Amino acid sequence: MNDAVVNRGFGLARLDLRQRFETFATMARKTLLEYSRYPIAFAALFAQIFLIILLFVLTTVAFAGGDPVRISTFAGAMAYGFVVNIILSFTLWEIGFSIREEQVRGTLESLYLSPANKFSNLVSRIFAVLSITIVMCLGGLALVSAVAGGLPAHNVGKGLLALLLTTSGFLGLGFIFAGVTIKLKETAQLLVNGLQFFFMIFSAMFFPFSALRNVSPAIVDYISAMLPVSYCVDLFRSTLLGTPPELAPWNVEWVIVLAFGLLSPLIGYLVYDRIERKARMEGSLGEY
Repeated sequence: MNDAVVNRGFGLARLDLRQRFETFATMARKTLLEYSRYPIAFAALFAQIFLIILLFVLTTVAFAGGDPVRISTFAGAMAYGFVVNIILSFTLWEIGFSIREEQVRGTLESLYLSPANKFSNLVSRIFAVLSITIVMCLGGLALVSAVAGGLPAHNVGKGLLALLLTTSGFLGLGFIFAGVTIKLKETAQLLVNGLQFFFMIFSAMFFPFSALRNVSPAIVDYISAMLPVSYCVDLFRSTLLGTPPELAPWNVEWVIVLAFGLLSPLIGYLVYDRIERKARMEGSLGEY
């Protein structure tokens, strides 16, 4: 028997750190290759996002009363909230529903029978898309800045750190949704649409929390304040706008966002791993 065989069931496969990075790079390349095969759909997605941004910006200009400072502040609150929203949307859809696409293609079972690292496989799905998302966000912010006459950009370094922790926290939500997708299959589309709408409203992604408080203070105190996503939006937006946060003091929001960014991926992957293991034991992992 070959001495290189180190583990029965894995043959010559390497289960080391290098293999994890190779899996990550290969799967990320696969995702980018898939996007490159549909340039028209990709261009339509860009156009759709810019039209949505333009709609919000023109509405902001119309209701700001012609005051350049108010226009810039309102446009900044909307644009920075939009950045968080689009990262959340792509994370939920790409990590979660790409698992469903593998089921439909009939490749999910063969993928999971290989010794490739499962965590690297999941994270690679969002890495490629986040690269595209960054381009979209920069283009969207440039469009808003051109229409609104500039955007406030204070404490850029802290703002990027808050966004990085936010993105890390969203990975955990994406892992959980990936597990739910294995269980619910096509029905999971309704869930992700509902989650997007829920966070859009109750985490005040496109308007200040003060506007939501004017509707009902109880909404902010008993719903928004219970959502870590709300603090991510508030911290990122307030940091770049240079205004005090609306939900809690600076130090409290930093602690919440830091905990969300560190704990959410771990908890989310544990949830995903448990659902995925149960599906494999039941023989339903690759069911269409």
